[in-house]
Amino acid sequence: MSKKIVLTGGGTAGHITPNIALLPELEKAGYEVFYIGSYDGMEKRLMADYHIPYYGIATGKFRRYFDLKNFSDPFRVLKGFSEARKILKELQPDVVFSKGGFVSVPVVRAAASLKIPCVIHESDMTPGLANKLCIPVARKVCCNFPETLKSLPAEKSILTGSPIREELLHGNKEAARKLCGFHSDKPVLMIIGGSLGSAVINQSVREALPKLLDDFQIVHICGKDKIDNLLLKTPGYKQFEYVKDDLKDIFAMADIVVSRAGANAICELLALKKPNLLIPLSAGASRGDQILNARSFEAQGFSMVIDEDYLSPGLLIEKVHALYCSRQTYIDAMGKSRQTNAIPSILEIINEITG
Repeated sequence: MSKKIVLTGGGTAGHITPNIALLPELEKAGYEVFYIGSYDGMEKRLMADYHIPYYGIATGKFRRYFDLKNFSDPFRVLKGFSEARKILKELQPDVVFSKGGFVSVPVVRAAASLKIPCVIHESDMTPGLANKLCIPVARKVCCNFPETLKSLPAEKSILTGSPIREELLHGNKEAARKLCGFHSDKPVLMIIGGSLGSAVINQSVREALPKLLDDFQIVHICGKDKIDNLLLKTPGYKQFEYVKDDLKDIFAMADIVVSRAGANAICELLALKKPNLLIPLSAGASRGDQILNARSFEAQGFSMVIDEDYLSPGLLIEKVHALYCSRQTYIDAMGKSRQTNAIPSILEIINEITG
């Protein structure tokens, strides 16, 4: 009989795409794969194309700030725990692999209550709240940055890096040019604000467009409902809400990239050796993990960084031009990186646990 594995994680693409990256190797290794996510979150939509049995559960967000939902969400988490426990009893998996996000907490905790071993993965420099609640009951904790090991129990933590989808390494730039209506005699600037988009980055980019378009063609992945209809016919500027199948081609076409600093996003940039300008989510709007991620990549010579609090159209124009002029320096630095593909390391851990 084949071994069974349950994947979980959700909320943003960074909690889902590493699970997707693992799928081909898990299936090659003979695992029967299932997914537990929220009822109607992004993870349900992204997993639909992979024909993996999907189970939805109730989930609530854990917040460090006051919100009226803080009174109702604990009950949703308890409901999710009960639902996850019932699903896991039915599936009887050999192991659970969690990529984090709030939906993962009831799943991992339910698995632990049933003595099902769990492997969890932390992409950011410091563990998020959801993973902090899961680490005590996990069998192994994988991480992405060497600095993260200091924040994890030594006896169960392993530096693996972050799983990157193999397909991203095989894009077709000509297909992307055709998709965007671009030509080959002007460089391409790609802008991506995370899976949900960034209103702050979008505004600065659009205010800087007249100057940027003098020297670049721009493909802008701006987030759901964030397309500017007034700019739809702007020559050399192509907007998308979200890109899935064509993302590999757009990456192949891009000469330089402006991006948020989510751990999964920056690891993809590193794997693809794309010179990049990172604009991490501000500390006021997050727990500051993207700032730590960006500074680590900056210190290693992989990235240029602008703090969101100082972002302006003028500074963006200046830094984009500086990045393009020095792009080879960043390509060379990324080429010397010792960070390897995490998939074989994570699969080895899973295989050891399942015997």
